[in-house]
Amino acid sequence: MKREDEGTDRIKQVAMYIRQGAMAYLRQQYKVVIIVFICLAVFFAFLAYGLHVQNNWVPFAFLTGGIFSGLAGFFGMKSATYASSRTAHAATKSLNKALTVAFRSGAVMGLTVVGLGMLDIALWYLILNRFVDIDGTQKLIVITTTMLTFGMGASTQALFARVGGGIYTKAADVGADLVGKVEAGIPEDDPRNPATIADNVGDNVGDVAGLGADLYESYVGSVLAAVSLGAAAFAPQGEAMQVKAVMAPMLIAAIGVFLSIIGIFMVKTKEDATMKDLLGSISRGVNFSAVLIAICSFAILYLLGIPNWYLLATAVIIGLLAGVIIGKVTEYFTSHSYKPTRAIAKSADTGGSATVIINGIGTGMISTAIPVTVIGISIILSYLCAINFDIHNLLTATNVQHGLYGIAIASVGMLSTLGITLATDAYGPVADNAGGIAEMAGLPEEVRHRTDSLDALGNTTAATGKGFAIGSASMTALALVASYLEEIKIAFSHIGQNVLQFADGSSVAVSDASIIDIVKYYDISLMNPIVLVCIFLGAMVAFFFSGMTINAVGRAAENMVTEVRRQFREIKGILTGEAVPDYQRCVQISTKGAQKEMTMPALLAIIIPIVIGIIFGVAGVVGLLVGGLSAAIVLAVFMANAGGAWDNAKKYIEEGNYGGKGSDAHKASVVGDTVGDPFKDTTGPSLDILIKLMSMVSIVVAGLVVAFSIF
Repeated sequence: MKREDEGTDRIKQVAMYIRQGAMAYLRQQYKVVIIVFICLAVFFAFLAYGLHVQNNWVPFAFLTGGIFSGLAGFFGMKSATYASSRTAHAATKSLNKALTVAFRSGAVMGLTVVGLGMLDIALWYLILNRFVDIDGTQKLIVITTTMLTFGMGASTQALFARVGGGIYTKAADVGADLVGKVEAGIPEDDPRNPATIADNVGDNVGDVAGLGADLYESYVGSVLAAVSLGAAAFAPQGEAMQVKAVMAPMLIAAIGVFLSIIGIFMVKTKEDATMKDLLGSISRGVNFSAVLIAICSFAILYLLGIPNWYLLATAVIIGLLAGVIIGKVTEYFTSHSYKPTRAIAKSADTGGSATVIINGIGTGMISTAIPVTVIGISIILSYLCAINFDIHNLLTATNVQHGLYGIAIASVGMLSTLGITLATDAYGPVADNAGGIAEMAGLPEEVRHRTDSLDALGNTTAATGKGFAIGSASMTALALVASYLEEIKIAFSHIGQNVLQFADGSSVAVSDASIIDIVKYYDISLMNPIVLVCIFLGAMVAFFFSGMTINAVGRAAENMVTEVRRQFREIKGILTGEAVPDYQRCVQISTKGAQKEMTMPALLAIIIPIVIGIIFGVAGVVGLLVGGLSAAIVLAVFMANAGGAWDNAKKYIEEGNYGGKGSDAHKASVVGDTVGDPFKDTTGPSLDILIKLMSMVSIVVAGLVVAFSIF
């Protein structure tokens, strides 16, 4: 990608401004995150070495997870900031050339994320295997549950990156659109707009750095949940089979890296491509990689000699198909090639801003039906595959263990082609930046038309990527709830409890206890009022978190709007092109707003599970996780799709429909787009991290909850 020509001096200058702003923000964000990580590491060290309720490796695993997650975002942003100028210049030659450069940049990020994920997993497996001094099948159970804790580090960093980056980018975007487009009537990314550099910087810090950290966390979380459940489920069959069950998800994920590379090189298009043609180009690469990983999954599980290998491989295919279906549904509801988004655009012409917002909300809500149903069906089918469709013994101890492993394997299958699916998502902000650079560098209208086509495609692929991430998050989070119950067994050993005594007088040794035994011991059922209350609290947390992040964007955007208006008013000659706006001031406002607003929502996800655990115990934590998962998944799908539909309805009008740019319909669609901005780029993508982070925190503090809970 870097071998491509960066273009004219003006293109290089604008790209440098964006690159410098993005790196300055990232340095500032990491300063805040480092402080939080040090405090949390000290807390975990106290649990491990002071209270002795936690594995001694946890503080170190937590830190490495955060470091690798931060690196994933950093490398992705470096690639994107170098690619946007090259994409803009490539667009002067052809649409296919621009698509290739932008997509290859996204591929760099996708392959970096999966590479770092597999490296972190492999390193910790080797370290713990060398130093954990336990014999028999229990050793691998301890190793895999300890590895889950570096997933918490990754989740914590991801949430800070998503929330902080989302606040930054949407504050700048809202300010640039409302004052620039609606009030001043100037085009998007016009160099006369003081917020345009901040807007383009935001595309990188929110949609690239935040995205990289987010999907790194999703990727390692799904693999770690699968290896943890595999170690527990196959322990009764001996160490050899247990090792194979642990290696299976790792090998599926690893082979997916190479198959993604094949798919990446298949993404090409023609010069006069329509939106459907462009979507077909992306889909061709993704689908080809998915078919190859499905075939390889059968081979991997067969060669490992895992019992029921063909049905477990079918669970992988179920995960892949679920991801594809969710992607296609998202494409239908968010692409302006289809009826729902065009209907929103039409409402802008007939009813103005109010009907745009009403129809967008309605479309987003309706769009949740198929993805949520698909997730539910895939969970049930993958569970049944893993237990050989033994419906009559659905909830025996052995079948529950194996069924949950099947769900985790399906989640790994969904993310096994992350190398290319992440490329389709990360490509979007590169294309958006390329359009901004083309406008600010004064490139011909034909170039801007090409970048606008790629940008509209990017909006759809980004929404598709978010749907993909949400689907995998739901399955991973369910697997993590099961892993939490496995961690409870290990927590008993920390406090010296070796026997579980049940209310009916029966008992079982902790070492022999199954997940069903843990559920029975803590009475985790809907008849337990603690569980029911905490389900409500979990659902409330999803909405409370959403409100905090949306209001944070609103406050930061108000400051940006005020600043842009001030510059138009006080710096004479900006609108006539005779004076240069103070771009740096807008960059500083977005940076300061993001740093100020991101900490409380992120800390909420860490504090709530600890408080609920200390007060209500293990049953309360399970209720919290189930309630949070149920509400957050539906909210996330709704917000991602509503935001994507609003954005592409605006793009559809800008292509000349319903009066085109500058018309009343266009102004109404801009209002809808600004409402959707925090939905799709701040709150929506953060919700899937929220549910996994709460699960990870619960796993890490399981020993504390078992030892000191009130109920």
